[in-house]
Amino acid sequence: MNPPYLRHTLASVKIYTRTGDQGETSLMGGGRVAKDHVRVAAYGDVDETNAFLGLARVTAPVDFADDLLGRVQRDLFAIGGALATPEPARLQEAQRSKVVVPAARIAALEQAIDAADLELPPLTAFVLPGGSPKAAALHVARTVCRRAERSVVHLSHLEHVPDEVLVYLNRLSDLLFTLARQANHREGRQDVTW
Repeated sequence: MNPPYLRHTLASVKIYTRTGDQGETSLMGGGRVAKDHVRVAAYGDVDETNAFLGLARVTAPVDFADDLLGRVQRDLFAIGGALATPEPARLQEAQRSKVVVPAARIAALEQAIDAADLELPPLTAFVLPGGSPKAAALHVARTVCRRAERSVVHLSHLEHVPDEVLVYLNRLSDLLFTLARQANHREGRQDVTW
């Protein structure tokens, strides 16, 4: 149960503000932009990736890669916050760090890919999304992650984006592909190939 002071604070926060009714939204640290601004598209696509990871986590079997995907969801939340904060000084102040995603988190994704690859047969064909429900959900998350990566690359051509964000999203889509294959393998299903 939440402490009384927190209950009052949470109870007084409204979900709707009406400030976006004309097609604009506020950025963290100040400033407003159109809801179709490239920055909003980038952090929106990262948020959508996060939502699909949530779906993949609750798709049976629910314990498969759950801890790893939970950490990834937290990383994506930090990335979204960074993308919603266009001023680096304010971002550092808000996150108390110069790095959005530490190199250790990217290394953890690579280690998870390598560990999963050890139990998988070698790739001999292109893999189509499908197989088990878990694998299909992971493939959807992977394709949304690739879209997020493209949106962030687009933003990076116009404004500063921390390098580690691009590396993380690239590695994450590789991880999700590998986990989808691993989910099929663990459930005794063949990958759907082209």
